[in-house]
Amino acid sequence: MSLFQQLQRRMEEDRPIRVGLIGAGKFGSMFLSQAIRIPGIHIAGIADLSPESARSNLEHIGWPLDRFAAASLGEALRTGRTYIGDDPSQLLASPQIDIIVECTGNPVGAIEHLLATFDAGKHAISATVEADAICGAALAARARANDVIYSMAFGDQPAMVCDLVDWARTCGFTVAAAGRGHKWLPEYRFSTPDTVWDHWGLTRKQAEAGRLNPKMFNSFLDGTKPAIESAAIANACALDVPPGGLQYPPGSIEDIPSLMRPRSSGGVLEKSGMVEVISSLRPDGSEIANDIRMGVWVCIEAASDYQRQCFAEYKVHTDDTGNYFCLYKRWHLIGLELGMSVANVGIRGESTGTATQFRADVVSVAKRNLKAGEMLDGEGGHTVAGQLRPASMSVPMRALPLGLTANVKLLRDVAADTILTYDDVSLDKDLTAVRIRIDLEADFLEGKYSGTS
Repeated sequence: MSLFQQLQRRMEEDRPIRVGLIGAGKFGSMFLSQAIRIPGIHIAGIADLSPESARSNLEHIGWPLDRFAAASLGEALRTGRTYIGDDPSQLLASPQIDIIVECTGNPVGAIEHLLATFDAGKHAISATVEADAICGAALAARARANDVIYSMAFGDQPAMVCDLVDWARTCGFTVAAAGRGHKWLPEYRFSTPDTVWDHWGLTRKQAEAGRLNPKMFNSFLDGTKPAIESAAIANACALDVPPGGLQYPPGSIEDIPSLMRPRSSGGVLEKSGMVEVISSLRPDGSEIANDIRMGVWVCIEAASDYQRQCFAEYKVHTDDTGNYFCLYKRWHLIGLELGMSVANVGIRGESTGTATQFRADVVSVAKRNLKAGEMLDGEGGHTVAGQLRPASMSVPMRALPLGLTANVKLLRDVAADTILTYDDVSLDKDLTAVRIRIDLEADFLEGKYSGTS
């Protein structure tokens, strides 16, 4: 029976998967716009710092007013409506809620929400991939200890790459590389929320109409989000990381098999089994036709002459040797696809991607010359960008994780294009996110979570 058929059966039997949502911003709103029409799923409660904003977003996406008119969570559970409040603990305390979806986008807060979810004995789906980049392997270990599922969010690119990698390996193929696309030029790493729309491809009017957050979108443009998502992919799929960070080789979909092979075979990879991002722009800034900017891909290698022969017989597009082939999804629909995670977790008891190792890290790099006493403004801001590095490099050098840079004070000057370290800032070591990250690093240095391909 398909997932959809099983959801239909859950609806017919009046035993829906009951979901609590933390954060009703862009990602949450996209999911909610679909959830109202997916059988067998009941959004029982929404917790948001601004319930009024959450209600406004629900009206904006077309929810009927009576659908979110429940006066309490108990009423929502009895009537099939949705309760909106500002306290996530209500959702965690309800034994009738099966799954918590965390989509605040705030990694420090998300880590606290996720740990509390596990401790409450509930499954968690995290759309705050920044939390995964900080301490995904530790979060997954805590979930296992509580006998619950911790899952990446399908629709976000990391979970979709996990799906492609799982397809490849389950079919018996060797994964040469996997990753996503992006619009990239080296100077974008200096972009700020003031300049993002000049490069992104939207007007300010379009961005405002879509209620788009310039800081969030700048985190994509300046390379932070590609680094975060690549870290999540590497840590979930046991892929390695380019020592100098993502290379962003430019190319079309047809170019991926030629690019995503080891240098010894004519590609750009240090070796087989790596994570990478393909740019949709040539070095001169011109756009490449048939790009993978909004999509994901996996590049596989034929294991024998017979497989190469099969590729040729079935007219598979390969590199010039016939050895490398790419499977891809050109588009991802973010929160509109989250139902796949909810159904997989709630029905099959399977995640749609979970960190198993700590191979990849996202370090903080100064966008300009920074002065002692300045406050860092976190992901997508004016002060730092995130870059991908192997954890084997970042942890010994005490590199500052990008996810811990919001509202943090600098203790000394840092030059532009320099990786910040813990010694450069004043961190609140009482924060749960800081404590779990420090513990993860200690475990890593002792050999835990440090598998290599």
